[in-house]
Amino acid sequence: MDWQNLINLCGGAALATIGWFARQLWDAVQKLKSDMSRLELSISDNYVKKDDWKDGIKEIKEMLGKIYDKLDTKADK
Repeated sequence: MDWQNLINLCGGAALATIGWFARQLWDAVQKLKSDMSRLELSISDNYVKKDDWKDGIKEIKEMLGKIYDKLDTKADK
């Protein structure tokens, strides 16, 4: 086997490896884009609705009012 065939064989193997790696990266990027698209659609369904937020704030305000009333009536020693 002469040197030219050895160089061609090594060069071909190197290019095949680089091509395989580039293809893996391409597939990963395409899958990531697909996942991001699905995530963008599902995020709009999973956020806290305005009515739920208002109900939660109302409950917190009531709880804090009760705590304040208890502290206000407590006698200091």
